[in-house]
Amino acid sequence: MKRAVSISIGSSKRNKTVEISLLGETVRIERIGTDGDLEKAAQLYRELDGQVDAFGMGGTDLGFLVDNRWYPLHSMRQITRFVRHTPVVDGNGLKATLEPRALRALQQVTEALPRKTALVTTAVDRWGLARAAEESGLRCTFGDLIYSLGIPLPIRSTRGVRILAAALLPLVSRLPFHWVYPVGESQEKRRPTHTRFFDRADVILGDCHYIYRYMPENMQGKVIITNTTTPEDVAAFRESGVRYLITTTPVLEGRSFGTNMMEAAILAATGRKTPVDYARPGDYFTWLNNLLDQLPFNPKVQELQP
Repeated sequence: MKRAVSISIGSSKRNKTVEISLLGETVRIERIGTDGDLEKAAQLYRELDGQVDAFGMGGTDLGFLVDNRWYPLHSMRQITRFVRHTPVVDGNGLKATLEPRALRALQQVTEALPRKTALVTTAVDRWGLARAAEESGLRCTFGDLIYSLGIPLPIRSTRGVRILAAALLPLVSRLPFHWVYPVGESQEKRRPTHTRFFDRADVILGDCHYIYRYMPENMQGKVIITNTTTPEDVAAFRESGVRYLITTTPVLEGRSFGTNMMEAAILAATGRKTPVDYARPGDYFTWLNNLLDQLPFNPKVQELQP
């Protein structure tokens, strides 16, 4: 049996272990949260290095891939400093290849959308999804400044995101990660913020923690495209009135795992040991795309208000 482990700086309440079949291999996938403790995460990487087939980095990223330009998150380097043998992925590979396919699933429910407007909570960490949303004809608002930096200025195009990323990410990537993203137990806390941008959108796309944390109480009739959902998340979305939930990764035993976990599972199943370098990926994304055509990794559409 192959083993893939996602070590997350997120809440341990979301831990889960499942065995799945991929490409003829049985893979045990396990998510371990450290409740925001970066040093605990680093020690887990050290303990398991060489003992598992692939690591996922959860609750954060190694960096952001925006229009083929890589912006490393410098504050996260310490977490994997002890890793020498096991490949580490943060989900950027599947964000670039798998997540854009979720827009095909959206076509199944577009008749329910009166205005075809969308809010992408943050585009820099989901460039593939953001670009696919814009290319699909949705009128998009990108909330990177609003929900990451607390500046209530919407961005109206991926071109604008690209320009701001080039200007700001070299600085922002050196800030402590918890300044721009909820970690540990703070992921579970609701704090509706600048809700008018949610109110104006038919479709909400992006990170589940951002959506859950900042959305208004009333999400009547909206469509959410995200992943890393638990049964509790689904219940919260249903209670708020969300009509459709589209998860970009498969739902396994009631849980949609993060892209980092599923990307690590693919590496484990294939036995790939070559270190993944998102700054210089070579043919890695092409390799992933070809594998995805063979895998049952289809977006799942759940109707929450039948």
